[in-house]
Amino acid sequence: MVQGTRSRTALTLYTTADDIQCHRARLVLAAKAVVYERVMVEPGKPPEDLIDLNPYANTPTLVDRDLTLFDPLVVCEYIDERYPHPPLMPIDPQSRARLRVASVRIEKDWLPEVDTIRAGGRAADAARKRLREQLLSNLPLFKASRFFLSQEMSLVDCLVAPVIWRLPWLGMDLGRQGKPIIDYGERLFHSQGFARSMTDQEKAMRQDHEQA
Repeated sequence: MVQGTRSRTALTLYTTADDIQCHRARLVLAAKAVVYERVMVEPGKPPEDLIDLNPYANTPTLVDRDLTLFDPLVVCEYIDERYPHPPLMPIDPQSRARLRVASVRIEKDWLPEVDTIRAGGRAADAARKRLREQLLSNLPLFKASRFFLSQEMSLVDCLVAPVIWRLPWLGMDLGRQGKPIIDYGERLFHSQGFARSMTDQEKAMRQDHEQA
């Protein structure tokens, strides 16, 4: 947490067009129906004001007046607390801890595989296999509740859903066994909040696949 270099009157999110962590933050904002300014950042080319605000110049970066936040989990939890309705985290400490641990596991286990697939090359097919295995190993969690680990949408869903959305684009097919995961995704994808969260590039991920 750092102090911004200039005073702002509106909530601002610096985001790239197709990054999962940025999509996660946008989905939290959309779920809260928060009005904010979206500043698109080209990967590897941060604007000067982002460099001034964030020592790492990475995305997502959230600016709320003179407050700047730049870790994805910190950004998402701040939005949830700043705009409490609807709540995206349970009240009791054990459930909150369980969801936080799930987020950490997804960040450490799933997202690196997504990055490897996107990079292409020889390693991509092995990464697809590993990611498929990891997703299918979590089938009981997708089956147990309407949402991931919860009967209500939570911050974890805002991380899981962008991954599921990208599976066709990543060349991933979960087969018949993965139907509960696909069904989970469809429940979220048809919500107004999910539609609001996406960039044109993210919308095109499914459109291009369906037209292929």
